[in-house]
Amino acid sequence: MRLARIAHPDGVAFVAIDGPDGSEQRAREIADHPFGAPTFTGKSWPLADVRLLAPILPSKVLCLGRNFRDHAAELGNPVPTSPILFMKPSTSVIGPNAAIKLPANSARVDYEGELAVVIGKPCRDVKAEDAASVILGYTVGNDVTARDQQKADVQFTRAKSYDSFCPLGPWIETELDPSELRITTELDDVVVQDGSTADMVFSIGEFLEYVSGIMTLLPGDVLLTGTPAGVGPMVAGQSISITVEGIGTLTNPIQAR
Repeated sequence: MRLARIAHPDGVAFVAIDGPDGSEQRAREIADHPFGAPTFTGKSWPLADVRLLAPILPSKVLCLGRNFRDHAAELGNPVPTSPILFMKPSTSVIGPNAAIKLPANSARVDYEGELAVVIGKPCRDVKAEDAASVILGYTVGNDVTARDQQKADVQFTRAKSYDSFCPLGPWIETELDPSELRITTELDDVVVQDGSTADMVFSIGEFLEYVSGIMTLLPGDVLLTGTPAGVGPMVAGQSISITVEGIGTLTNPIQAR
């Protein structure tokens, strides 16, 4: 099932996206929330007539640093022997086609195309082999980074936390094997990243076990699983599109803040 969040003529709703890709898709309204077995209100709209929002509003976004060997190498860093964990605030989340805003105090802001994991139930101390039991599904993420500030600071908070620095979308795919998915990023229609989740240093299960051993995860929380090689800068006027196999494409324009 594809789960999304939309703005429609009467407000905002969680929906299921029905139909094959194309103009015939419809957004079917979910009552209350998408967790558990969703129930439906009977309302629906053509997908072309509504606006896709970020598919979830997480209480927190947990991220893995340098989780692809080729990405660690391109930044001149060793491959980590234990997970490198950092967080992005909920206020950094935006949806498809919303603008990534470049702060004036950064000389270089980079894209990082990633697979995002959406948590489906409250959980703590989850074992890697039980990860699937607490996952709602998967979406596409962009871990936007002020690279100059990341290099200047001791930790990643400032560089990762600006408003609009965590695009998510276009929807959550609940029926997906995440173990070997192609991730591609296009900057102005030029492919700049092309990798696979098979190349992760730490698996999704290992990441979830690690982070849930530190803090309780809540429904809707998001785990960003790392980016393949090819990260680079964006400038105002460009557009960035990230595609994860089996999910879809997340596109955002770039603007000055």
